[in-house]
Amino acid sequence: MGPLGLGSLIVKPERHVLHVSDITDHEAAELGPLLQLSSSVAGRLVDADQVYNCLWSHAGGKPVHIHYVVQPVTRYQIEQIGAQGPKLQSAMFAAGDCPSEADIEQIADVARQLFSAG
Repeated sequence: MGPLGLGSLIVKPERHVLHVSDITDHEAAELGPLLQLSSSVAGRLVDADQVYNCLWSHAGGKPVHIHYVVQPVTRYQIEQIGAQGPKLQSAMFAAGDCPSEADIEQIADVARQLFSAG
């Protein structure tokens, strides 16, 4: 997820949905376990102090499609930036530091293994 660091994942419904209130009961039943598994995987990908789950849905000032950002946050990131929560995320976006393609591929391989193992 770009400047949000290695291990950050996106979880979103397959169909186009603007609001959480628009998801079906079936989608809701699948979303909870998927967010839990994604949080577990993200937390194991890096030495996470906490895993944030944030609902984002805007682009150009309008709701476009809901998606959850699952972001493992390390103590090092919090101390280096001097913030947590939304302020940490804003600072990370402002800094614009993105992991290398090789690092992304390596951690994606590990993530696939962790998701397969459940």
